Amino acid sequence: MMRSLFAGVSGLKNHQTRMDVIGNNISNVNTYGFKYSRVTFQDMLSQTISGAAKPEENRGGINPRQVGLGMNIAAIDKIFTQGSLQTTGVNTDMAISGDGFFIVADGQKHLYTRAGTFALDKDGTLVNPANGLKVQGWMATTNAAGEKVINTSGTVEDIIVPIYGKVPAKETNYVKYKCNLDSKLQVVPNDANAIMRTSAGVTTNIDIYDKLGNPHRMTLNFWKSGVNEWTASAAITDTELVTLDVPNGGNQPNQINGSTRVVLKFSPEGRIVSVADANSPDEINQGKLEVNLSYRVAGDPTLRNIRLDFGSSGLVEGITQFSSPSTTKAVEQDGYAMGYMESFTVDNSGIITAVYSNGTKQMIGQVATAVFTNPQGLIATGDNMFEVSNNSGLPLIGPAGEAGRGKIVAGTLEMSNVDLSEQFTDMIITQRGFQANSRTITTSDQMLQELINLKR
Repeated sequence: MMRSLFAGVSGLKNHQTRMDVIGNNISNVNTYGFKYSRVTFQDMLSQTISGAAKPEENRGGINPRQVGLGMNIAAIDKIFTQGSLQTTGVNTDMAISGDGFFIVADGQKHLYTRAGTFALDKDGTLVNPANGLKVQGWMATTNAAGEKVINTSGTVEDIIVPIYGKVPAKETNYVKYKCNLDSKLQVVPNDANAIMRTSAGVTTNIDIYDKLGNPHRMTLNFWKSGVNEWTASAAITDTELVTLDVPNGGNQPNQINGSTRVVLKFSPEGRIVSVADANSPDEINQGKLEVNLSYRVAGDPTLRNIRLDFGSSGLVEGITQFSSPSTTKAVEQDGYAMGYMESFTVDNSGIITAVYSNGTKQMIGQVATAVFTNPQGLIATGDNMFEVSNNSGLPLIGPAGEAGRGKIVAGTLEMSNVDLSEQFTDMIITQRGFQANSRTITTSDQMLQELINLKR
C-alpha cells in the first residue's frame, strides 16, 4: 500500500482539528475574557531507506534517504495577549490590564478567569452571576487604632459588600487648622470684654461629633495680643466645660469666662513657631504644635478630648500670620454621625471602598489576582474558567499592580482577543491544506488503480 495514502489521511485529520480550533475561536469572538488558540503541526516519523555514510579516502559522504510518513499536531496553545477593554459603567464589572487572573471559588476549589463579569447576590457576596462562583480577595479588618486595614498576605476569602449597611458614629478626636491671621489687625487688650467681641479678632467654626454622632459647633476665637503674637479661646455648643491645655508639664489649664486661652507666636516671616498656655510656662516650640481641648457634653460627666493641630513649628502648613485677609478655616476633623452605605468604588489595585450617607469612606476589601509561571499550561474547564495543571505552576496570589500582576480597571470588561482577519486567513490556509491532502489521496488511488489495471 502506498505511504502517501496514510500521509494524506494524517493531513486530513489534523487539518480538520485545526479547523475545529479556528471555528471555536470565531464562535467566541464576542466572549468576554476569551483567549484564542492556535494549532502548530510537526512531521511524523520518517522511514529510512538508506542510512548516511561518512566520507572515505576515495569518496565523499552520503546523506540518508528517508520518506516521511505524514504529520501530526505538535501543540494547541492558548494565546494570552491583552484584549481590548470595553466600558460598561457597571462598577462590579472588572478587567485586568496586564497579566493575571481573577480568582473564584467553587467550595474549596479555586478556579481562575479573565472574565470579570461580576455582580452582588442577595447576601452582598461578589460572585459570577452566570454560575454563582464567589470572587476571592481579602476583607478589611479594624486594627487597634480603629483604622481599616487589609492583610494581603493572608488567605483569600469571599468578598462581601454590605450595601445599605451601617457605619457607627465616631467621636471627634482630631481637628486640623489651616488659616491665616491678618498681621495688619490691631492688638486687642487681654481683658474679658475685648476678648468676647467677635469683631476684635478672627473666628473659626467647625462641627464636631460626640460619641452618639450628635453635632456640636466648635468655635475658636483668635485675637492679636502682641507683636507676632495671638491668643485663642474655644467654645463648644451644648457643653458644660471647655478647656485648652498645651501638653507640656503638669500645670492646670487657665480658664477665662468658662474657656481657656493659649498663645500662638509667629516669626517675623509669618510662620508659626510656638504655642503655650496663657498663664503658665507650658510651651511647645518644635515639631507638631498641638493643643488638647477637653469638654463635657451636657448631662454626661465623661470628659472628652480633642487634639487641635495648629501646624508645625517653622512651617506654613497650618496657621500663618501674613499681611493678607484673615481666613477662617478648620480643614479637617475625624468625627462623623452614623451613616448608611450608599455606593462603592473599586480602584486599580482592587480595593473596594464604601461611600456612606454621612460622607465618610471606608475600605471594605480587596480583590485578589493571580499569575502563573506558565499560563499556557492551565486547563480550560468551560465558563471562561481555568484550573491549575501539572505544568502551569502554582498561582502567585497578591494585589493587582504588584509583582507582575496587571491593574484592575473597574467599570470595564476585557473583550476577546480573537482577530477575525487572522482567523479568516488561517481558515483559507487550512482549507487549502485539507484540499491538497485530499488530492494526495485521490491521486494515490488513481495510481493504485493503474497498478490493478496491469492484470487486465
